[in-house]
Amino acid sequence: MAEAVTIESTGALISSTTLEPRLGPVRQTYARTEDFPPLTRAFTDVSQVARESGLLARTPWFYAFVGLLIALGFGGAVTGFLLLGASWFQLLIAGGLGILFTQVAFLSHEAAHRQILSSGPANDRLARLLGNGVVGMSYSWWSNKHTRHHANPNRVGRDPDIEIDTISFLDEDAATARGLRRAITRRQGWLFFPLLAFEGINLHRLAFTHLLTRKPVKGRWIELGLIALRFAIFVVPVFLLLPLGMAFAFLGVQLAVFGIYMGASFAPNHKGMPVIDRTAKLDFFSKQVRTSRNITGGWWATWLMGGLNYQVEHHLFPSMPRPHLARARELVRDQCATLDVPYVETTLWRSYAIVIGYLNRVGLAARDPFDCPMASSYRRV
Repeated sequence: MAEAVTIESTGALISSTTLEPRLGPVRQTYARTEDFPPLTRAFTDVSQVARESGLLARTPWFYAFVGLLIALGFGGAVTGFLLLGASWFQLLIAGGLGILFTQVAFLSHEAAHRQILSSGPANDRLARLLGNGVVGMSYSWWSNKHTRHHANPNRVGRDPDIEIDTISFLDEDAATARGLRRAITRRQGWLFFPLLAFEGINLHRLAFTHLLTRKPVKGRWIELGLIALRFAIFVVPVFLLLPLGMAFAFLGVQLAVFGIYMGASFAPNHKGMPVIDRTAKLDFFSKQVRTSRNITGGWWATWLMGGLNYQVEHHLFPSMPRPHLARARELVRDQCATLDVPYVETTLWRSYAIVIGYLNRVGLAARDPFDCPMASSYRRV
């Protein structure tokens, strides 16, 4: 007998699946047009209030302060690196660098959204400098991918963030998994955060794959030059000043911390929220609010996640500077309460539990429908 299962967060229905134990894979139900009533003026009204309240105005003083703190952090890391010499305590410096690179990635993300400087081209240059020259990612690759995500969050076939990439976010993708990926998919919820330790390497790989393709890439040589300079300044001294094994360990820790921190900051925002059918036609307000989740915690969560804790507001107002998101939250919450639209926010730890639970449920589709638990226990690995 099939059992109906729902995943909940702060009382709001997130997604619905039908589980068929031992009979077949998970069937994921996608939100359709008729599931969300049209709210044609919802965004226009709240946007006007936000604009009149000055919430879209730039805050250069704030970003100058954040930039100064990060620069001081890098200065301290470099000083510690030189003073420690060939010591395994260098791994603490490596972990600190992983955190600092992630904070720079947050700034690159905000510059790409035109949140920092007054003009679009200036923000683009800053985002490229920070993303390529400091973090080692490709700004053009990320910008294209992230723009498509913002336009259609959690929409099947249109949001690249739910496309298959080791982890399956849709049950039809999980059902097609084979070999090693199938083994990973079956336990992907529990493996999600350990796998993030490799995301730093993956982001560097994607940068080179994108920039070295034969397809046209705007600013290809500038980006390649910045990434090459970044690796020369950061990687070469590590191998020159540390023993070979320690140097590899240093880079491994830095990349692992960077990957986990990046993934742990972006994962809570949409995973486990409604997945939208590819043919659904939704108004902007419903599409953005119903597919996004906020993280509670106030100022410390804002610093920890670079403003991504206010994901609902960020998706409604991508160019809104980080310091104004908390005030925008009050406006959006009031609008949602008036229109009876679910506004989902939860704690950081609860969001991780939701993500793990959601991925494990999707992973059920990768299980053999003829698996017998008792027989499986006697199989040789």
